[in-house]
Amino acid sequence: MKRLFKTEVGKKEVLSLYDQKLNELNIEFECLDIDTSFGRTNVITTGVSTNPPIILIHGSNGCAPIALDTYPALRKNFKVYAVDVLAQPNRSAETRMSMKDDSYGRWMNEIITALKINNVTLAGFSLGGLIILKTLEFNESKIKEVYLAAPAYIVNGNPLKTLFKIFIPMKRFMKTEKEKYVEKFLAELFTERDEFAIKYLSKVFVHFKMDFTPVPVISEVAAKSIKTPITLFAAQNDTIFPGVKMIKRARKIFPSLKSVLMFENSKHVQNKAQNELIESAILEQ
Repeated sequence: MKRLFKTEVGKKEVLSLYDQKLNELNIEFECLDIDTSFGRTNVITTGVSTNPPIILIHGSNGCAPIALDTYPALRKNFKVYAVDVLAQPNRSAETRMSMKDDSYGRWMNEIITALKINNVTLAGFSLGGLIILKTLEFNESKIKEVYLAAPAYIVNGNPLKTLFKIFIPMKRFMKTEKEKYVEKFLAELFTERDEFAIKYLSKVFVHFKMDFTPVPVISEVAAKSIKTPITLFAAQNDTIFPGVKMIKRARKIFPSLKSVLMFENSKHVQNKAQNELIESAILEQ
């Protein structure tokens, strides 16, 4: 298996921030080590075991503690499972999976089987949305419904705009480690300033080999085969996955689209108030 952390020292620095975020949550939790055919997967679980299950899936260059921090109220009503996505800067295996085939869907279904849960709700942000849709494509029999926040895999933004506003500042930071470049990157993606994201991504950009593969979009045929209820949250000012374009296509291709909400003042990463609205929608199901 190819290593994605460039050095052991860099890995320790990233995982130290991972542990910091997890400890700051001040919750009771358990870490589960799940073997899948794609590699060992770390899952953090919290909440009462008799509550209905929900799986949280973080975005690119993220980790399970960030997902738990984003939706903290869910553990009151759900048994929460926050998954460390493979090949991301976290505690799961560094196995790179393809976004073009059924790998992510197969992997998530293996996790659900290992956890011995059924009628499960899935909630994911960005890359997490792609993983959820891949899961539904592969086998949706154990899924109750899903919530997608600014998800990948439905539409893509203007590639030139993404290049100049996001990838060039990122690359400049990786080369120079000057904070002004990571600040510029985050200002384009985050609706409100996130101090932890600045610290975490500053380490990730330097110490982790990121995946720059172009994100595919779901075919209309695959989308129309999905029967699971979908609630979609789109962001009007999202450079990567534009909200207006996303909602227009989603309404056209998903017969199981249950509800749509446009965050008019949101960039790709929602702010606290917007995340609370997502939580409320999930809790009201």
